Amino acid sequence: MGKFTQQELDEANKTLSTPEDCLKWAFDNLHPKLAKASSFGAEDAAIIDMMFKINSDSRLFTLETGRLPKETFDAIEQVEQRYNTKIEKLYPDPNEVEKMIEEKGLNCFYDSIENRKLCCGIRKVHPMNKMLATLDGWITGLRNDQNRIVLVLACSKLMKCMEIL
Repeated sequence: MGKFTQQELDEANKTLSTPEDCLKWAFDNLHPKLAKASSFGAEDAAIIDMMFKINSDSRLFTLETGRLPKETFDAIEQVEQRYNTKIEKLYPDPNEVEKMIEEKGLNCFYDSIENRKLCCGIRKVHPMNKMLATLDGWITGLRNDQNRIVLVLACSKLMKCMEIL
């Protein structure tokens, strides 16, 4: 990511007053190298719906860590059917996973913070970084301290955060 200067982002930010404005700007300026990361929680549902109303060719991806519950796969299937899309699944390097399990154990992330960071690095951070290297923009949803959902658009630097619910 690095398509815009900070000055260009600051100028764009002045005109973006709603989450829909933010998403429309992102699609107009970054598509098709724009994607939404999703874990299919409540914070994602509203953003996904907005995205597909703005652009039916929206890209979604998820981290398939090898440890996801059935409910996540059910949610993936529902989103794919509802929006007639295919969600990109990012997988960890199997050699890294195998080495970690052999050396630390299958559930090593319960043993220490160090092991938790190792596991998340292999199963989440590395695949995410590979994906982000191919994009000009990344959309995600977060909950703020009032438990409200916030849209985050990152594009060379953090561009915009705004409450949506």
